[in-house]
Amino acid sequence: MSDDRGYQVVRNDEEQYSIWWTDRDLPAGWYAEGTEGTRDECLAKIGEIWTDMRPLSLRLRMEAAGSAA
Repeated sequence: MSDDRGYQVVRNDEEQYSIWWTDRDLPAGWYAEGTEGTRDECLAKIGEIWTDMRPLSLRLRMEAAGSAA
């Protein structure tokens, strides 16, 4: 089965990434990252840029706790 849809990489305020169809409006809270292409191309981009799976709020809390020690 061929997937001829266009996809884009999207990111939310917690710096979590996903893919979304280019022909649909983005869901609330998600923003275009700038990469568009096939599903596999977009997933490969996410694999390159999303190296820390922790949400931004958790990373900031951990960083603050580490600097307070």
